[in-house]
Amino acid sequence: MSELERLVAVMHRLRSGCPWDAEQTHATLVRYLVEETLEVVEAIETADDDHLAEELGDLLLQVVFHAEIAAETGRFDIEDVARRIADKLVARHPYVFSDAEVPSDLIGSWERAKAAEKARSSALDGIPERLSALTRAHKVIVRARSHGLEPAALGVEASGLAADELGAEFLRLVARAEELGLDPEQEARAALRVLEARVRTAEAG
Repeated sequence: MSELERLVAVMHRLRSGCPWDAEQTHATLVRYLVEETLEVVEAIETADDDHLAEELGDLLLQVVFHAEIAAETGRFDIEDVARRIADKLVARHPYVFSDAEVPSDLIGSWERAKAAEKARSSALDGIPERLSALTRAHKVIVRARSHGLEPAALGVEASGLAADELGAEFLRLVARAEELGLDPEQEARAALRVLEARVRTAEAG
């Protein structure tokens, strides 16, 4: 038995033998999924391999937990989860798994393949609403570019700052928002909504 198989077996036993584990649902586990994801991020930032391996294990537990809950009602199991992601990776990397040429724009190629696969009508479809404004803005700009819509054409001009200046600039903007009595997250989200509207207008042609 591999260690992954052992983990699945342990989770199966927990669902039948531990009252707390038995009563959990997809919904009740959401906060743990978010927490464990953030703890993985922190472990990466500290560059501690032992810590990272531990936190990745905690995140893997969440995946196995959700798959076990679904398996109990015959919806899907961990094998279905693994198969679907493996199939997706193979399909989206034809230049690795066939004789197709490597595209010049790897990110754009990935996004276009995903859009076609999911029959999306807009570059913005599928971007989670609950992302922070900064993370969502990054996704919007990446998606827009993959569909041939450059930020400048959408009214967003790059600042020209060097890479090592960006973090400090973000902090200066947050400090300025605080001076003005504004919530920087809300201000960024409001500006982002304007950008998203421009993307949809450009797509409509």
